[in-house]
Amino acid sequence: MKKKLVTKWMAGALAAGMALSMGACGQTKGNNSGDPERKDASAIVEDNKADTAEKEEKPEQKTEKTKSTEYPLTITTYGSDGAELTTTYEKAPEKVLAVYQGSIETLLALGLEDHIVAAAGLDNEVPEEQKAAFSKLNYLDEFTPSLETVTMLEPDMIFSWGSLFGEKTLGDAAGWVEKGTNIYMNSNTHPKNGEASYQKTLENEYTDILNIGKIFDVQDQAEAIVNDMKDTIASVKEKTENIEEKPSVLVLESGKDGFTNYNATSLGGDMVTQLGGVLANPDGGRLGKEDVIAANPDVIFVVYMPYSGDDPEQLKQEKLNVILEDEAYASLDAVKNGRVVPIMLSEMYASATRTKDGIVTFAKGLYPDLTLE
Repeated sequence: MKKKLVTKWMAGALAAGMALSMGACGQTKGNNSGDPERKDASAIVEDNKADTAEKEEKPEQKTEKTKSTEYPLTITTYGSDGAELTTTYEKAPEKVLAVYQGSIETLLALGLEDHIVAAAGLDNEVPEEQKAAFSKLNYLDEFTPSLETVTMLEPDMIFSWGSLFGEKTLGDAAGWVEKGTNIYMNSNTHPKNGEASYQKTLENEYTDILNIGKIFDVQDQAEAIVNDMKDTIASVKEKTENIEEKPSVLVLESGKDGFTNYNATSLGGDMVTQLGGVLANPDGGRLGKEDVIAANPDVIFVVYMPYSGDDPEQLKQEKLNVILEDEAYASLDAVKNGRVVPIMLSEMYASATRTKDGIVTFAKGLYPDLTLE
């Protein structure tokens, strides 16, 4: 019965999806993101090609299997309305649609490229060690696949951010589950359930990686990635335990009207706090120039995010210069002491397997003399 429902629903979804995607298909050749500045899919694929040396077959590094998933497996994720959504897996998915950076990289980090039916939504190159695996993927022209495209792929799982599970993009999360296709939503991106906000935490990132490990029966690999992150934090805390006065911090992203402050409710804020830093303004969401001056933190982390088509180094410097070239900030301790530190958004916002990079960047900025192994 479920199969018949899926087939019937797909036919309807195709018709609706075609209507929704007609305009998008004509926006830019090979680039259906709606942003003409973004690179097209062919350029992204070219950028993510592995070096010739990396393409050569390497001996497979096998992790000793100590845990096995027992199916059926029940996993709790989130729906498009922000409410918890229960999903059941009878076996490891074989046709996964992975959309956006963290989803793709998590699967590749776990050696699951053969389970991906299609991928989309890269803003940056994948890590060098993942490029050979990425080259095997079907990378889509659309930055965010339309409902029509998703339906035609017939995935048995969709793995993406909460903001992409909408009527005009991937479709309603619960609707897919009802029709037999499981979804997994990055926990730190799920919509608010009503008016209630929620904490974006390191624990959520750990849980996502571990859940994907359970779903695909690669729990040992997932635990190794998460344990590496946890061990790094533990090491930093141990090496800095004798520092009585921990550094005060602002994590700022400049915009047209002041700064976004990554406060105590954000993943970046949680990273800083767990590493022993003290948020100079733990509550404010938006800060103006006067707020930054009043906080006078020991360290300012400047958030930047190069999207495909941007020059990363140029963008990073432009964001740093918002602080460094404004005379109003010249008296700040962070500026005087050379402690204005860049950090990529992808390392501290729904960071998935880049979480370790974010932990290291924050740790080095907080404790410049610290040696990390």
